[in-house]
Amino acid sequence: MKYTIQQIFRSPRFRFGFAIFMSIVLVVLIYPLIITDHPLAIIGRGTFFEPGIYVNVYDSIGSTPYTLNLDDAEANRIASRLGDEDRHAIQEWLVGAGIPEAEIDIANTETLLEQWVTNYDPATRITGMTNADRNYFIRLNNSLEGLLSTEGVSIAVPNVETGALEEASVVNQSDYVNISQVPSVRILPLGTDNFGRDVLTQLVAATGVSLRIGFVAGIIATLIGLVLGLLSGYIGGLVDDGIMFITNLFTVIPGFVLLILISFSIGQEQRGAFTVAVVIGFTSWVWTARAVRAQVVSLRNRDHVNLSKLSGHSIGYIILKDILPYIASYVVMALILQISSGILAEAGLSILGLGPRTTEVPTLGLMMNWAMIYQAQILGKWWAYFPIIVVIALIAFSMNLMNTGLDQVFNPALRD
Repeated sequence: MKYTIQQIFRSPRFRFGFAIFMSIVLVVLIYPLIITDHPLAIIGRGTFFEPGIYVNVYDSIGSTPYTLNLDDAEANRIASRLGDEDRHAIQEWLVGAGIPEAEIDIANTETLLEQWVTNYDPATRITGMTNADRNYFIRLNNSLEGLLSTEGVSIAVPNVETGALEEASVVNQSDYVNISQVPSVRILPLGTDNFGRDVLTQLVAATGVSLRIGFVAGIIATLIGLVLGLLSGYIGGLVDDGIMFITNLFTVIPGFVLLILISFSIGQEQRGAFTVAVVIGFTSWVWTARAVRAQVVSLRNRDHVNLSKLSGHSIGYIILKDILPYIASYVVMALILQISSGILAEAGLSILGLGPRTTEVPTLGLMMNWAMIYQAQILGKWWAYFPIIVVIALIAFSMNLMNTGLDQVFNPALRD
């Protein structure tokens, strides 16, 4: 039975799910045209910066965040690297290391840093300190290096002839940033991750890559399941037994475990986004094959199929002309679910560190992996992981709505 576009869009669930999904796709397509800056190395490095407005100060060697509407540039510079939480954390460590609390003045930055530099040792294990706390103090120690230094930061440019770096100018530590004279003012609604990258820009780029992985994996899985299901259901006999033996073998082995083993065996350097998508597709076809086979078995003895056999048509002609059109709607719904499951499978793999290699484009799973590695969830840096969870949930939710909406259209028994 053929269905028109109007009939497909008749379901409110399909319309709502399609609107959510297309909104995500439009953002992925349009946002890179608005933000032309490269998503790498926007603000600083080595810590998470909260959402806000930032100014790119150092052109080639990194950036220092400056919140707008603050008159004291020096105090702002120190506060950006040594906040109140950090001061109390230093006090807690020093007390745990045996320094009397009365001798620690967290308001005196110079004295506090002097005590910290003198007493801090990464190898020291303070009672009650977890591994996450230890990593936090290591990062804090690295970020405090040279905090009170009065020396300026050199901006170097390569020599045209020799290629060696030469000092072009110096930005003093106490220089005030005149916002109107700095062209690279950026609003970062989601802040930056631990690599200093704009989370929103990374999120949009990662969503596009994850969608491509989902589409490739979904198409591969659906095609494999469709071909095997058609052949097994219509031909039967030894062909059916052989295909179902392979299908049952893949059913017994958990698909995600098999996916982990294959991804691990490929190796980090060979795991690109397309490779991961192909691996997901080749391990996700089982339920589609079984479902298509069940549909074909119920169709192969219909009158129109028997009439086609008596007419002398080939097996390929009967499958393509007399059976496939009747299960096409089911195949479309299976494709939607395979795309959604492909995105979720990539996210699960990347969280385990078995996704696409990190030197290439990001994915939603890789962003979650980065946030977990640098303990954003423990440090309370929600902007590094929560938006990713929301995007993954919206994609899965929209595709589920589209699938249930199509089911209402194609299945008369479910209509109101």
